[in-house]
Amino acid sequence: MIDESVALAAPDPDARERSLQDDLKKLAEEARTAAEAEFAFQKSRAAYAGKAAPRIIGLLVVAAVFVFFAIMAFVVGTIIALGPLLTAWGAMAAVTLALLVIALVLALTARSIWKTVLKVIADDRSSS
Repeated sequence: MIDESVALAAPDPDARERSLQDDLKKLAEEARTAAEAEFAFQKSRAAYAGKAAPRIIGLLVVAAVFVFFAIMAFVVGTIIALGPLLTAWGAMAAVTLALLVIALVLALTARSIWKTVLKVIADDRSSS
């Protein structure tokens, strides 16, 4: 059953006078214009990000410095707190040993992750 309430669109009167070649030329011009606009947009985005990057990096460096000093304050505080229990030398040795154990665990974890990444990268799927 055909729905009679739907009206057919009237054909464009200029459509018969245009050729396929003219339509393709117009399409190519519009595509070129769109590509140039997209390129300009991406270029402006990159320029904006490029101008913001040094500030972001600077803020991250300052934050890292503050984190470093906070960790050092924690280490010194821990040594001071353990001093009465273990003597000054004992507290320093205990805190140093604990930090070295933490560093070793982190390094071994990083090594394990690195080995996993290398296995994934080296996986030769063409032999399967």
